Amino acid sequence: MELNFSKILEKAEEYRPEISNFLRDMIAIPSESCEEKDVINRIKKEMEKVGFDKVEIDPMGNIFGYIGHGKHLIAMDAHIDTVGVGDRELWEKDPIEGYEDDEIIYGRGGSDQEGGMASMVYAGKIIKDLGLEDDYTLLITGTVQEEDCDGLCWQYILNEDKLEPELVVITEPTNLNIYRGHRGRMEMEVITDGVSCHGSAPERGENSLYKIAPIISGIEDLNERLHKDEFLGKGTIAVTHIYNQTPSLCAVPDKSRIHLDRRLTAGEDKELAVKEVKEVIEDLDIEAQVKVLNYDRPSYTGLVYETEKYYPTWVLEEDHPFVQGAVDTFEDLFDKEPIVDKWTFSTNGVSIMGREDIPCIGFGPANEIYAHTVKDQVPVEHLLKAAEFYALLPKYI
Repeated sequence: MELNFSKILEKAEEYRPEISNFLRDMIAIPSESCEEKDVINRIKKEMEKVGFDKVEIDPMGNIFGYIGHGKHLIAMDAHIDTVGVGDRELWEKDPIEGYEDDEIIYGRGGSDQEGGMASMVYAGKIIKDLGLEDDYTLLITGTVQEEDCDGLCWQYILNEDKLEPELVVITEPTNLNIYRGHRGRMEMEVITDGVSCHGSAPERGENSLYKIAPIISGIEDLNERLHKDEFLGKGTIAVTHIYNQTPSLCAVPDKSRIHLDRRLTAGEDKELAVKEVKEVIEDLDIEAQVKVLNYDRPSYTGLVYETEKYYPTWVLEEDHPFVQGAVDTFEDLFDKEPIVDKWTFSTNGVSIMGREDIPCIGFGPANEIYAHTVKDQVPVEHLLKAAEFYALLPKYI
């Protein structure tokens, strides 16, 4: 394989201003989950400007940019929705200005993960400029609603759009490391019923809070017993919210609910997680209901694609050819060995590989420690290196 790596690096440097400006434009467009229309249109404009062969938006609102016409479909994905900015007083820089100081671009979505989109689009331009097309079709996806419901967009892409990539590169922040998996997660509720009565005579009723209190303690104890995987780490469970239904603050509540955040390590799945919570309740001899929650919020196009809030664990083996192809790409471009690791948080990989067993690898600009924080940021140098990596990777897999 005769490739001029220096040409790829030179092209990325040439496009430094365009990559930075594109990302700053995206940051300046508020795009929380289900409100991504304007940023999708901005991405469409940039894809058309740099010469993508085809640009489409599907009924859910995901945007697809295609490079090449080969028989092997390789996808690279960035979700382009963000979380909210929270209290603006806590930000040192305006979270939607796209502030840049020559080295760092700040703002909501910089790290998680519109930076990945900026790098992917200009990787496409580098491929076109240098004639790096081969027997592959590169699909660049800008996906929606990930922050609300990990992987929902890819459930739709795989099941309804009928796209079947051989590999998906997830461009969530990895600090320019190669990632090959992460824990899954799920959302559950435990519900207890009582009988309401006046608070001045609580013995006349049955307090649903008193039923759920020992369950909360039992969940805390359960967390200490969960399985630990050598690579992915320990499974966890946490009570993250409590709700009460009561006629007034002077009345005994007749219904209480707790929200459970369950992180699933290798070897754990939905059935096991539900069983463990039910066993906690049974051991306490308390009547309670356990529910796995559903997601049914419409996308910005108005489409509703309901799914269970279960996001399976996934891991690609370190010796898998796609992982090794990514390692070889990194070493040839940057002349050093990469770190091969995992995410702490969850990504669209929960559907792509977790549900459908389509291999995923991760490589993205920025450090995940800045995701969802008031220091949301990405180094410009990371954007260039990610663009270089994305432009070359299809040649190695």
